[in-house]
Amino acid sequence: VQLQASGGGLVQAGGSLRLSCAYSWRTFGRKHMAWFRQAPGKERESVAAIKWTGDSTYYADSVKGRFTISRDNAETMMYLQMGSLKPEDTAVYYCAGDLQGPWPPTQPAGMEYWGKGTQVTVSS
Repeated sequence: VQLQASGGGLVQAGGSLRLSCAYSWRTFGRKHMAWFRQAPGKERESVAAIKWTGDSTYYADSVKGRFTISRDNAETMMYLQMGSLKPEDTAVYYCAGDLQGPWPPTQPAGMEYWGKGTQVTVSS
């Protein structure tokens, strides 16, 4: 099982970053996937999710209108385009795959597999 997130970094408030998550087709090609994040001292929270067909997405209210989730099954990549970043977006971001619970995946417990996180730091 492979999920590999990348693309994190340090950015100023108002800036943009694109996170990438490489996945194996065999395991995740027909599975719903998601991005979660966890800030220091806080619980892991859902950010965005996408169905395996790519035609249905979900966004947390806190990122709606600023973040865009997408996936390319041919390239076996999932993306999170983040714009108008705020200091409160600072967190470790995780890609997750294979939704076991109901759509949308608002809780970490609903996801079967996790990749290592990538740090996003937004300075004010």
